[in-house]
Amino acid sequence: MNTVLGRRARTLVAATATAGLVLVAGCTSSDDGDGGKKTAAGGVELVKADQLTTCTHLPYPPFQSEIDGKVQGFDVALIDLVAEDLGVKQEILDQPFENFKTGGSLNAGQCDLAAAGMTITEERKKNVDFSDPYFDATQAVLADKKSGISSFADLKGKKAGAQAQTTGEDYAKSKGLDPVSFESSDAVLNGLRTGQVEAVVIDYPVVQGWLKDKANADAFEVAEQINTGEQYGFTVRKGNDKLREAINKAIADAKADGTYKKLYEQWIGPYDESAASPSAS
Repeated sequence: MNTVLGRRARTLVAATATAGLVLVAGCTSSDDGDGGKKTAAGGVELVKADQLTTCTHLPYPPFQSEIDGKVQGFDVALIDLVAEDLGVKQEILDQPFENFKTGGSLNAGQCDLAAAGMTITEERKKNVDFSDPYFDATQAVLADKKSGISSFADLKGKKAGAQAQTTGEDYAKSKGLDPVSFESSDAVLNGLRTGQVEAVVIDYPVVQGWLKDKANADAFEVAEQINTGEQYGFTVRKGNDKLREAINKAIADAKADGTYKKLYEQWIGPYDESAASPSAS
């Protein structure tokens, strides 16, 4: 996903949309007296007492977006599980994607982690530490039904779009395309809807949600799904092993007790029980 440069950061309290999932704003956080360091259960160090501060970039449905005045989505629900384990509440800080992709927000102590549908790459690993993968992603070519585009190969000579600084844009460029760059997933899809481009290369889960709208489905279609081998991970600042381990534990526990499957089906779609990890298709 991507960035809206210069956008004013907003703090938004994340409310879990899943029934029965309760955040515990307990008393496990404390100031250890060394100038403001706060710790939660398991000795996890936090930037603010009694809360797990998550950086993200809105909107990026179905992973995080504002719905009825609350930030909700698959990423939000998973990090709520981490916060619950730590005995704190999750609070979300909306920032440009670049701020935390480079590790800047984490290193500056603005947030404890980033949850933003972020693909794990070797380049990004230089700046941040990733959790275990929590989602297998594919790219999609979404096209106007009247465009004659039926595959990625058909994009040659066509006006295509992608979200800036994303793996979708990187993939398109690596295959010789020069896509129109948009600031957010919403802007990409609006560019397609308004005819600024004939097709876009974008994460398939985003497309799935967008095509649930009948008007969109009547005019646009997935020309091709591209398995790029991408996996999403949550990020923490380099060396923050205790928080990274807490995130990994929450993901593993959710997969073991069925919570992950429930959240996946709520926010993404059908869950592939036969696969070792969920399929985005």
